[in-house]
Amino acid sequence: MSPPVAPAGWSRWLVPPAALSVHLSIGQAYAWSVFKPPLESSLGLSGTQSALPFQLAIVMLGLSAAFGGTLVERNGPRWAMTVALVCFSSGFLISALGAATEQYWLIVLGYGFVGGIGLGIGYISPVSTLIKWFPDRPGMATGIAIMGFGGGALIASPWSAQMLESFGSDSSGIALAFLVHGLSYAIFMTLGVLLVRVPRGAQPVAGVPSAVEGVQVSASRAVRTPQFWCLWVVLCMNVTAGIGILEKAAPMITDFFAGTSTPVSVSAAAGFVALLSAANMAGRIGWSSTSDLIGRKNIYRVYLGVGALMYALIALIGDSSKPLFVLCALVILSFYGGGFATIPAYLKDLFGAYQVGAIHGRLLTAWSTAGVLGPLIVNWIADRQEDAGKDGSSLYTLSLFIMIGLLAVGFVANELVRPVHARHHHVPAQREAADVERQQPESAA
Repeated sequence: MSPPVAPAGWSRWLVPPAALSVHLSIGQAYAWSVFKPPLESSLGLSGTQSALPFQLAIVMLGLSAAFGGTLVERNGPRWAMTVALVCFSSGFLISALGAATEQYWLIVLGYGFVGGIGLGIGYISPVSTLIKWFPDRPGMATGIAIMGFGGGALIASPWSAQMLESFGSDSSGIALAFLVHGLSYAIFMTLGVLLVRVPRGAQPVAGVPSAVEGVQVSASRAVRTPQFWCLWVVLCMNVTAGIGILEKAAPMITDFFAGTSTPVSVSAAAGFVALLSAANMAGRIGWSSTSDLIGRKNIYRVYLGVGALMYALIALIGDSSKPLFVLCALVILSFYGGGFATIPAYLKDLFGAYQVGAIHGRLLTAWSTAGVLGPLIVNWIADRQEDAGKDGSSLYTLSLFIMIGLLAVGFVANELVRPVHARHHHVPAQREAADVERQQPESAA
């Protein structure tokens, strides 16, 4: 499938909505918890079993992004969005069959394996194209798209809950909900497939510098540089710190104030989780846009340095003030989202626009690692502290200080980032221009 080339006069502002249609859809992954209780009751699953489709989906996201990134660069955004559409929607349809026949393994295969491939390819599908359209504001452009992944759950969660209430929470009701999800997301993602365009030539907008000027490094060479691995550590530490709170948010705020005069109710804890999701979403566009003004290294100094301060405040005096606890948690989650949205622009700054999507895909293995590491630290330590007879905020004190240490490691790694040395086989800008020309159909020449 040839990448569709924008005709003369095409507005670059039509590309972010195309990316959003994909990211808002695949962002449903963050709303999987809505299906956990019905699956457990209807299929007799344990909590661990009902979490497996989601866990496998996140693993496949990282793997498909890492191994499929080069194909995404080679074939263009429309091909990638089509693959994402087919895999993500098919995952729901296979899961619907599994729920209808009460075959749990089909749900794992559908949502986890097939759908997870759609997550990974869909996540990186617009990155390179957005950077080429917005070389002057890459942080803002990628932030708009990746904001959708953070905000997808805000739509999917109440929508899924309403369907389960209407269709029933038994296996047939779950199957019907999965079916509606699969068909609806297929239609919505099609809008992005039809709308997306690659820029015509190296300089799509008059007065804006070309994205292919300067140093350009291939994905295979980028992973051999210390800069790549420094950024891998930076992303992993930032995500570990954020996801540690996100995954345990409701029980954490409940435990922190359980022994006080103002305990947190179940509904208030749910509201806290919704606030964190909003902060995650807002941080993706807000902080990534700010990085265009103050620079990528400086914004990560904020994410990691101020994030460590927020964790210290929660650990030391968080249980004395509910507003302080909530404020610090919101700031941390805004940094969590901002870190995801800013990293593509950071990669573009270091390695150029050539194969930046493929490089981004490989870097997302840091997310897969952090997705295991963050919840493991918080949950394992909380369990051990509870076994030792502790309660309240003391369940989390040790893990909070560990998070501070991890953020410090990330801060140091960010400080070590330097411009890529010439010995790392830079790809000349002419190579990128030739690749763009090769990808365009003959009619566009």
